[in-house]
Amino acid sequence: MLYKQPFCNDVFFSQVYMAREIRTGEIVALKKIRMDNEREGFPITAIREIKILKKLHHENVIKLKEIVTSPDGNKYKGGIYMVFEYMDHDLTGLADRPGMRFTVPQIKCYMRQLLTGLHYCHVNQVLHRDIKGSNLLIDNEGNLKLADFGLARSFSNDHNGNLTNRVITLWYRPPELLLGTTKYGPAVDMWSVGCIFAELLHGKPIFPGKDEASIILIAVNT
Repeated sequence: MLYKQPFCNDVFFSQVYMAREIRTGEIVALKKIRMDNEREGFPITAIREIKILKKLHHENVIKLKEIVTSPDGNKYKGGIYMVFEYMDHDLTGLADRPGMRFTVPQIKCYMRQLLTGLHYCHVNQVLHRDIKGSNLLIDNEGNLKLADFGLARSFSNDHNGNLTNRVITLWYRPPELLLGTTKYGPAVDMWSVGCIFAELLHGKPIFPGKDEASIILIAVNT
């Protein structure tokens, strides 16, 4: 049984709570599954995320421990939560600290872990489709894990169907998606990784546009 603490962060860009497992004392993170607009059962996006996370088991990918529900009788009104291992920070939060500048060895360490985790996802035919600093979680020992698979999608090398191009946060979205393609593969994640790498070295995002057109213009003039 899990007990929710009065603490919330936005590393998953959703309602996320820190909780303690009563029996073991383990600290975990609870991500609430949004049911607000669902009239016909469980959200398909949540089903996809859970299915993907259940098949991924790697030291650089966030671990989904279980799914729990809150009883109807309490103030949380029967909410459904994904239970994750708890991480202390996210990369964006660390980078935004006053006077913070990552050293080259730190950048190498984080990039190695990011690439290792993402390679594992791609080998297992999963596109993350939202690589950005706030989705890269880090503990106090410097371990990095890929998180928030809400936009992730399984793929196959012989897949010829169309995929949505309205994925990946704008500043980390590759040119082919900005230009409207619906056929793509692991390369879209790798563009985002390159943006993260440049951001860590430069100290700020390199494509901070307000819309697709402005980002393309920045990229052309870079």
